[in-house]
Amino acid sequence: MTSQEGTARVDSWIWSVRLVKTRSMAAAACRAGHVRVNGDRVKPAQPVKAGDQVRLYHAGRERIVVVSRPISKRVGAAVAAECFVDNSPPPPPREERAAIGLRDRGAGRPTKRDRRELDRLYGRGAETSR
Repeated sequence: MTSQEGTARVDSWIWSVRLVKTRSMAAAACRAGHVRVNGDRVKPAQPVKAGDQVRLYHAGRERIVVVSRPISKRVGAAVAAECFVDNSPPPPPREERAAIGLRDRGAGRPTKRDRRELDRLYGRGAETSR
């Protein structure tokens, strides 16, 4: 599957080490510019080798990993964890994530005022049909 010994496609490697759930998600992230290898945006077929730094923006956070072993087939989680060194900043604590738009159980339907506050909170501004 690899063209050279000691390299792997970046989309296949990201999927193999379980940074994304599917290979098609990895390829889509590459095409969208969310994957950088050594600071450069890459296409899905870009080869990665040991020592390369891969930056992936996925699921609302940035992952910064250094390739320690290029693999192209999906392996178990324990083996996948040995294939990279994670230098990512820690994810934000759960307490800081605001529980936005949650209503008490049994509070009934939101009033017009509540609805407008929720729209403002979610950034769905003044959408009128006049």
